[in-house]
Amino acid sequence: MNDHYEFDATGALLSTHLPFPRRQGKVRDVYDLGDRLLIVSSDRISAFDYILPTGIPDKGRLLTAMSRFWFEQMDAGTIGQNIAHHLISTEVPTEVLAQVDPEPLRGRIMVTRKASVVPFECVVRGYLEGSGWREYQSNGAVCGLQLPAGLKQCDQLPESIFTPATKAEEGHDENVSFEVMSGELGQTQATKLKDMSLTIYQDASRLAAERGLLIADTKFEFGEVDGELILIDEVLTPDSSRFWAADEYESGHSQRSFDKQFVREWLQASDWDRNSPPPPLPESIARQTAERYREGYERLTGQSFA
Repeated sequence: MNDHYEFDATGALLSTHLPFPRRQGKVRDVYDLGDRLLIVSSDRISAFDYILPTGIPDKGRLLTAMSRFWFEQMDAGTIGQNIAHHLISTEVPTEVLAQVDPEPLRGRIMVTRKASVVPFECVVRGYLEGSGWREYQSNGAVCGLQLPAGLKQCDQLPESIFTPATKAEEGHDENVSFEVMSGELGQTQATKLKDMSLTIYQDASRLAAERGLLIADTKFEFGEVDGELILIDEVLTPDSSRFWAADEYESGHSQRSFDKQFVREWLQASDWDRNSPPPPLPESIARQTAERYREGYERLTGQSFA
């Protein structure tokens, strides 16, 4: 570790310590630059609500590159037409250049507008998996939305559904009904968030399908700037979405996904009790996970990741 950056033995960036006010999430370090935010995507990885002691090399750069790809699609009107977002630049700002070595930041930062964050995750599901599948097995519904009987794991839903969740400071977010969200935010804002979320998801799903990828589900975050709702945070990355290869898809069982699947499976097979600090990952698991992130990015964008 130098004064500003902390790396693990693989070279993964675990933490940043820049000379600006900071708050730290599970993956991102967010700095207040006064009129803007600087969001740094580290190589940290979390599973089962714990941050692991091992990073995934280049994960932060891949997440940033994928978010940038989608924000550029929004700017071009390919997805989410007329919906604004928070990204200003992915270049290291001058006030940061003046104080720290910028090299570890290159490719992993977003300079963004400041927004008042909406206190709900805006989740859209096109396929039945994860917490939605578990809830459906229990009561035939997801977040209060009754679904047809007889659906199998990973089945495509008759139509995409909006299933919000509360934003938890610690532990899991909690799925709630649209009515709960409306009661908290008001019908007008809740409906607008639902419509915006479904629009972006459906547009992005069509684009991804053209490139051989299925977006099973995703979560968006929104914020408010001068009375306008805008898309914030990362968008449509493997940390916030399930991506599957269309040519491998087969409902009735879990799918191979372009995310931290290797990490979850290794932890589940280990003797870790999930109530104590998690163990370091073997180098092979970290490498395979990095390769999955990279493969998802390259399939989506058609560009090699260097």
